[in-house]
Order: sequence, then structure tokens, then C-alpha cells
Amino acid sequence: MRRHLVLFVRAPQLGVGKRRLAREIGDVATVRFERLMIALLLRRLARDNRWRLRIAVTPDKARHHARHWHRGIEAVGQGGGDLGVRMRRALANCPPGPVVLVGGDIPALSAHHIAAAFRLLGRHDLVFGPAEDGGFWLVGARHPRHLPPLFEQVRWSGPYALADTLAGLPRGVRTAFADRLADVDDSEAYRRLAPRRGF
Repeated sequence: MRRHLVLFVRAPQLGVGKRRLAREIGDVATVRFERLMIALLLRRLARDNRWRLRIAVTPDKARHHARHWHRGIEAVGQGGGDLGVRMRRALANCPPGPVVLVGGDIPALSAHHIAAAFRLLGRHDLVFGPAEDGGFWLVGARHPRHLPPLFEQVRWSGPYALADTLAGLPRGVRTAFADRLADVDDSEAYRRLAPRRGF
């Protein structure tokens, strides 16, 4: 079965999304960062034959524009609900086969991280990529159409997101962890990580 990689992003718009970062570096710089990160990740991940990439974007109407971000890439809307509901839907709506989902704010993310996560799914039901701030930058499922209860009662956008997600999993779910990477949610992370990547 074919592997699928989902780039899970918010369409860059002034005054929407990444509000903590925008308060600290400004709306224009935040939108520029979001656009450059999407372009960078598409350049790094889209042409790899080990998986098929699709973009899951919010708001849903942005999927029409997102189709033009990279030729030949399928773009779908995330639908309604909180972050957990939308991520679960993005995983479950992929064709049969292992699926890995990543966000669009991880400057160090490369194809070898994705390949390693898919390898872990060969022996585990779920894989998570822990983020330095207590959240996670990656979630993957071996059988995305038969997901266990996932993302219930999670305190998002804080240091407990990964711990809450793991605490909600039923017993017997085999879980593995990819590399720990940093995402960019505030100006401290932006100043530390973004200059190395040319932002």
C-alpha cells in the first residue's frame, strides 16, 4: 500500500493564525514566515517517491488556491472542529496505507525525518514526533482508517499536548517516537531557528 504524507497547514493570511508569533514579530513577518515555510517544505518533501504528498489546509476554501502551491499536489480542506478533530480527519481520509501528518512550522524538517517515521510505523500503530515545547510536530498512523480514540481532552498550544494525547490512548496501542524537533510558535523560537533557514 502507498504511503501518504499530509502537510497540515493554515493558509497564510494577515491577522489569522500564529497569533502568539504575530504579536511578537508582526503580522507581515509572520505571513512571510508561513509562506516561506510552506514553500520550503514542499521543495523538500513533494518529489520524494517514497510517499505521496497531499496538503490539508484551513480554511477549506483555501484548498483551491493551495493546489497552485506545487504542481501535481492534491489539496483538501481540513473541515470543521478543533485541531484534534481536524487532524484525525486528515489522517482518516487518506487512501489505505500508512500516513504521516506534519505541521508547516518546523524549519529543521527534512525527508529523512519522514522516512524514519514511516519505518517506525512498520512495527507500531502510531508514531509521534515530540516538539521541544511539549507538543508534537508529527503524528503518523499505520492503519489510519482504523484509528483508536485520539486527540480527546487535549490541552492544545501548550506544554501538555503530547502528554494529554498519549494519556488518552487505549492500552495495547503500540507507540513510537521520532526525533525531537523544534517548531516556531513564538519570537524566541523564530529568532533561534528561522535565521538558519534563510527567513
